Amino acid sequence: MSALLPGVPASGRPTTSDPCRVIGRLHRPLLLSSAAMAGLVFTGLIAMVVDDRVLLGESVWLKPVKFGLAFLLYSLTLAWLLSLPHRGRRVTWWLGVVFSVTAFVDVGFIVVQAARGTFSHFNTETDPVNEIGQMVFASGVPGLFFANLLIAVIVSIRPGADRPTVWAIRGGLAMGVVSMALGYLMGFTGTQLTRTADGRLVELAAGHTVVDAGTRQAVGAPDAVPGMPITHWSTLGGDLRIPHFVGLHGIQVVLAAVVILAWGARRYPRLRPVRTRSRLIGVVILAWGGLQAITFWQAMRGQPLPHPDTATLLALLGLAVAVTVLAAVSVGSTPAVGGETISPPRAQHDSTQVSATVRRPGRVRPEPR
Repeated sequence: MSALLPGVPASGRPTTSDPCRVIGRLHRPLLLSSAAMAGLVFTGLIAMVVDDRVLLGESVWLKPVKFGLAFLLYSLTLAWLLSLPHRGRRVTWWLGVVFSVTAFVDVGFIVVQAARGTFSHFNTETDPVNEIGQMVFASGVPGLFFANLLIAVIVSIRPGADRPTVWAIRGGLAMGVVSMALGYLMGFTGTQLTRTADGRLVELAAGHTVVDAGTRQAVGAPDAVPGMPITHWSTLGGDLRIPHFVGLHGIQVVLAAVVILAWGARRYPRLRPVRTRSRLIGVVILAWGGLQAITFWQAMRGQPLPHPDTATLLALLGLAVAVTVLAAVSVGSTPAVGGETISPPRAQHDSTQVSATVRRPGRVRPEPR
């Protein structure tokens, strides 16, 4: 578990780094962006109580809160990742700046539109504020995607962490990149005609819900149909926000699995070998990536999450069986290891070798008088 903390080596031996110095190594622009997102979430929750305006059947402030919370978690994760030793740190630092600034601007526009009682995404209104905001989205979303993609590529090459954490970083960032790419597919779900919070009729260029032509003609705005509690994911058709959500937060899931396995290694000898924990992290990546793929497949077929068909259930069952078998094999194929810690074997020096750390007698300095 020590390998997860900046300033603590994978060997688990303590260093002189105190918590303040550890925090000081984190990416400051991303930390500032996270603090702003935390403030947005807090303010948005209050606004949801005092402001009763709605868009598509939900509070106008629910979307800013969800985006703020998502960027809060992801920005904190990136700030920690960029604190790990890796090549190209100057490049990734600036990429982190691009990500944090772009996220702040994009979410800021979502807040502005919520305050105006109208839509931020896919809004075709021609007022100056919306037109400028859509231009921001048109440039900001690719900025977020490519900054995250380049960070994923650079950090994944040789991150300074133990093997289970390295696999978690690579798998989690890959799922995050795929998740952001899936967001572009929402632009092809078809137009919707709906109303703003003050009753103005507005056409949305696209939405989140995949439905057939007959359903779209019958309901007009699929996103406006009441959805699931809390998340408001669609109960009418396939909601592309679901695989987007699953993949975006996959990195937090796999890093949490690293922490849990490191904690379990102290109590269960079979989890102590690094190879075993690395294999189990691979199983977690397969499980979460498989869940993202299945939910995407389900959404593209216009199928609501709470109403899966037989094919979806069989796919989920197959994934569960595969994950269970692989996890059992990963643990069962490794013999239990006793002792508290596992250290790499040290090279044995024979008596003919001279240690570089031992001074020769002729070079010993005299004691000061």
